Amino acid sequence: MKALIQRVSSASVVIDGSVTGEMGKGYVVFLGVKADDDFIEAEYLAQRCADLRIFEDELGKMNKSLNDVNGEMLVISQFTLHADTRKGNRPSFVYAAPPELAETLYDHFVKSVRNLLGPDRVKTGQFRAMMDVQLVNSGPVTIMLKSKSEYVRD
Repeated sequence: MKALIQRVSSASVVIDGSVTGEMGKGYVVFLGVKADDDFIEAEYLAQRCADLRIFEDELGKMNKSLNDVNGEMLVISQFTLHADTRKGNRPSFVYAAPPELAETLYDHFVKSVRNLLGPDRVKTGQFRAMMDVQLVNSGPVTIMLKSKSEYVRD
């Protein structure tokens, strides 16, 4: 499981012309689920995302978490994070989880983050929908977090 995190000053997701989620300061998390991921990895990654300290403190050091700055999170399902581009010019998605498993683990990740941050601070897109994600990357800061099993594979 991978989470591509972008620190933002604002973000929103639009589906079929309607805003379905919007937030101010915080993170946009693009979440990619692999076929062999499980609930434990979703919980581990949710905790890591919630605890990540990439907001500046009084000395300008990245030392504050979402809770420290009362930030929000927008979680977007992103199976393309598991694209295999080793051969040819067309990505293969054979390592991405099938939609049913991916949706179950995406929902579990979101539930876990809501338990950690509070339900009002976590927004989502819509699983399997065509989404327009708009964000203002602050910094810019972009961080890739992986579940424990992803580090074993690298």
